[in-house]
Amino acid sequence: MQKFSTVIIGGGASGIAAAISARRNGEDVVICEKMQRLGKKILISGAGRCNISNEDLSELHYNHEASGLVKSVFSRFDKEKIEKFFGDLGLKLYSQENRIFPVTNQAASVLKVLEEELKRLKIPIEFGFDVNHIADSAKGFIVKSKSGKTIFCGSIVITGGGKTYPGLGSDGSCYSLAESLGHKIIEPVPSAAPLLVKDRFCHFLQGQKIFCIARSVIDREVKKEIKGEILFTKYGLSGTAILDISEDISIAINRLGKKLVQVSIDMAPFMDKNGLKREIENRISRHFAAENLMIGILPNKFSLVLKDLFKDKDSGQIVNAVKDKRFDVIGTRGWNEAEFTAGGVDTKDVKENTLESKLKKKVYFAGEILDVNGERGGYNLAWAWASGFVAGLTE
Repeated sequence: MQKFSTVIIGGGASGIAAAISARRNGEDVVICEKMQRLGKKILISGAGRCNISNEDLSELHYNHEASGLVKSVFSRFDKEKIEKFFGDLGLKLYSQENRIFPVTNQAASVLKVLEEELKRLKIPIEFGFDVNHIADSAKGFIVKSKSGKTIFCGSIVITGGGKTYPGLGSDGSCYSLAESLGHKIIEPVPSAAPLLVKDRFCHFLQGQKIFCIARSVIDREVKKEIKGEILFTKYGLSGTAILDISEDISIAINRLGKKLVQVSIDMAPFMDKNGLKREIENRISRHFAAENLMIGILPNKFSLVLKDLFKDKDSGQIVNAVKDKRFDVIGTRGWNEAEFTAGGVDTKDVKENTLESKLKKKVYFAGEILDVNGERGGYNLAWAWASGFVAGLTE
């Protein structure tokens, strides 16, 4: 049986960071990765550019339940340390609208410098090692794989990820490992995901994009408001604004079973209601045809969809339709299209500053397996690097 001081379960962003941290700290470490190569999700992150962090990195950009844990980790491994970590590996970075990218604009560059550091540190990797059981031993743990391989170790860092893009290795299989150690799992649901909507707007406008204000509305209460792009699709709504408000909606529908869940869209965010009302009344007085009332304000195709509503030429009704168009949400797209996972190992059972389990000594968690969910913009990868590095210290 192989013996190591530390086993890293999962070879994604947080797992690689944990392995490097542990080895630099003098640990004899191995990565157990179920796939045949490391970091497959890194390669698709940031649309292939790998948005590694954000200039405005703080706990305020993560789910409220995790804010204390996130703050404690960033107090030890913050934005500057993330940038220095990569800079020391030879990766040059630049910032665009607060998002931090490699100058190559290639996620492959990020993975390559990490792989080179693993080689330099002579960190072994067990590919195809799909962990399915952790057993106690006299001086640590026995980690077992589905194929029957076993490794003995003194400490474990579980970085198996969430459930997004299961074909790349993150299929939620490590949740059962956490549960076997006594940990509660907050039900994982897709986050930063397109939404399923049945509405004639979506049918007629599929393929159309518009810059707007989007709001998540749950039980008639506005939860979040975001400016950004919306894309109408054959199944509903997508685009950056929708992805950014989808977390609350997904939790409400997929975890809480809520029925009254909506998206409100302001299709003319550049005009207030009074200004839009005056403009419409002016157009009505000039005898604009119903299908032309929105020309120059909305793309022409929108006017064709709205023209039935405009027949009565009621300016108040038109303003409400444009500034607060409601869509009933019936679901979200699945794990193959969601960018992140909301849910995972309950952060209440993980120690701040070290990420060690409160229930099982010498077991640590890092990355997306925890119920830590950041906004889009590099926050989730920043959490992966920081939490992985801190957990890898196995203090």
